[in-house]
Amino acid sequence: MKRLLWLCALAALLAACAAPPPAAEAVDATVAPSQTPSPTQSATPSPQLAPAEPAAEACLAAGGEMHELELATERLADPMPVYVYTPPCYRLHSQRSYPVLYLIHGQTYTADQWGRLGVAEVADALVAAGELPPFLIVMPQDSRHFAPPEENAFDEVFIEELLPWVEAQFRVDAARENRAVGGLSRGASWAIHLALTHPQLFGAVGGHSPPVFAEEAWRVSGWLGDLAEVAPPRIWLDIGERDQQRILASATWFATLLDEYAIPHQWNLFTGDHSEDYWSRHVELYLRWYATGW
Repeated sequence: MKRLLWLCALAALLAACAAPPPAAEAVDATVAPSQTPSPTQSATPSPQLAPAEPAAEACLAAGGEMHELELATERLADPMPVYVYTPPCYRLHSQRSYPVLYLIHGQTYTADQWGRLGVAEVADALVAAGELPPFLIVMPQDSRHFAPPEENAFDEVFIEELLPWVEAQFRVDAARENRAVGGLSRGASWAIHLALTHPQLFGAVGGHSPPVFAEEAWRVSGWLGDLAEVAPPRIWLDIGERDQQRILASATWFATLLDEYAIPHQWNLFTGDHSEDYWSRHVELYLRWYATGW
């Protein structure tokens, strides 16, 4: 009798195990594969999921900022107007330092000239596209733009006051190779003057439609000779073939002198004249060259 009861109990247990699961526990076949639960994640967030990526995309799209400032100095009758362009995401990357490009305007113009030529918009587009690294652009004003260099304190203010002021106010990399200076027309005269008299400070110099200051042309040979003691900066010169004859002659003379001293440089004779239309058409080319190696 006991054996019969044991066999009945075993049969009931086997029948229960073979029965289908209750309907409420059936798997929903409409769930997409992507909704399959993933393994349990650690409490430490994955680096790939850091929230900075959307913010970086947003600030790249927003572009950089143009700051209108003044540098107080006792060397000049009035404070020096200065425009400073900070690149996209400058505020986001608060621990990062950036290369810096100083651009000087032409005679009779003011510190906003490079901005009007589109330098900020071009820089924004190139940085957002990943074609150039982000960098700062500093555009100071030479208010005494008819004074010869020996009667103008612009170069003293530039070297002794503007550079340290910028480096104190903004996150710039002060290494020589990450600092460049350039200018157009009279601004190119200043850029050449600054780079040749302080070659240890600038890794690159650009002269766009560049006359050398006539008052100090006799000193240029000596300055080029001194470059033998330091590695010369990268040098770029460009001018339109329909530029003013005296400016074209000065630029050509300077390029020939660089050849005589075997100083490497890029000489570019383009189509165009001495005008904002000429310079604006070449802004992208200029920025690409300045940023080489950054």
